[in-house]
Amino acid sequence: MLNSLPRIIVCALKGGSGKTILSLGITAAWQEQGHTVAPFKKGPDFIDSSWLAFAAGRPCHNLDPFMMSEDQRGLFDGLDVEGSCSSAELARLIKTPVILVVDVTMTTRTMAALIMGCQRFDPDLKIGGVIINRVAGNRQASIIRNSIERYCGIPVLGSVPRLKEDIFPERHMGLVPHRERGHAAKGINAVKTIVKENLDLDAIWRIAFEVCSFETGLPLKKDVHTPCKDSPRIGFVRDNSFWFYYPENLEQLKRLGADLIEVNSISDQKLPDLDALYVGGGFPETKAQALSDNRSFRESLKQNIENGLPVYAECGGLIYMGESLIVNNDIYPMTGALPVKFVMGKRPRGHGYTILEVEKENPFFPAGTSIKGHEFHYSRPVISHPDKIRSVFRMRRGYGLDGERDGLCVNNMLATYTHLHAGGNEIWGKNLFLAALRFKKSKKKISQNRVDIVDMEM
Repeated sequence: MLNSLPRIIVCALKGGSGKTILSLGITAAWQEQGHTVAPFKKGPDFIDSSWLAFAAGRPCHNLDPFMMSEDQRGLFDGLDVEGSCSSAELARLIKTPVILVVDVTMTTRTMAALIMGCQRFDPDLKIGGVIINRVAGNRQASIIRNSIERYCGIPVLGSVPRLKEDIFPERHMGLVPHRERGHAAKGINAVKTIVKENLDLDAIWRIAFEVCSFETGLPLKKDVHTPCKDSPRIGFVRDNSFWFYYPENLEQLKRLGADLIEVNSISDQKLPDLDALYVGGGFPETKAQALSDNRSFRESLKQNIENGLPVYAECGGLIYMGESLIVNNDIYPMTGALPVKFVMGKRPRGHGYTILEVEKENPFFPAGTSIKGHEFHYSRPVISHPDKIRSVFRMRRGYGLDGERDGLCVNNMLATYTHLHAGGNEIWGKNLFLAALRFKKSKKKISQNRVDIVDMEM
């Protein structure tokens, strides 16, 4: 399939330069103009993706050369000296012009030298234009603009002044999730106004059309199986605690024919009738009291796990499966499905890409499989009864539970710190779907046996 859709990539020379906020403003401004904007996030980040989806009014998908079959990262920063998995590599791969956002704090002509260095460092990379950010005044903006356009031969597409206050507060090296902000729409409107007042949106729009077609290798349409009465019911927990889900993961389950059921761990009194459950990541520490207070749901989930319900849990979901979550010395009971206490720390224990080797039996991955993902967690596990659980993954890259292991398994539940992307781990969704089918059949068989017993008694 040839793709010739208009597109741009907004990049920066380093993290914290303002590319995310300006991307949100551009997305919201174009949507206001009546354009359909499909946002994508380079890398494994969930939070920026959720903000972009909120601004665009449609899902934001991640493009990640590491986790898929082909954070705060600079334009050329990658995993090695060749720049693999960098934004520049992605731009070349999908033949897309780059809009470079640069923080010009306490600089003038030097910024032109930096941009010229990027041009010469990778001549095949098309830098379509530059946005200068955190400008102190008109004089500085004029010198930088004239220098870049004269020496680099590319346009400056806008000049954004230094803001007096942070529109979007940050946590854990990223924006606070929009689900935790009561005025998310107000924040989007604020950056939309900044973009409309300071950027040349028409010029950026024209650059988006200056693209070449490229072969995607993807079919025009993927077959989707419509759920029916025989479809397995796969639940996924989505609420203010757990909402880190790659759209592709849920889409894969839908394509396979699953009937997806949304579950709320804070407001639901018990787990609905399901054939499998997927608990994504999130920030359970921010809603620890609410999770702990919903005792009936916790007990219902634990009982279902003990009855063999297939469950896959990631990061925040892993924490929820433990005995308790300890935050600032306060202890909050969790489901108790795993004999593990989780202690929140002040610094990240695991942050970055992971490679896992499957060593032991589990419901979703055959032994010998290699899995790529990413992790980002501040908690540490304290296992109270190691004889009652098994760790199934060996860490080839990343930290996981203790720098060596990840993936805790009890019954048909597997919980891990690593987040997986269906684009590079299709076996995950297929095996979760198959596990749900098996469990559905086992429930039906048990139900039929009960009917036979009742008939005999009658």
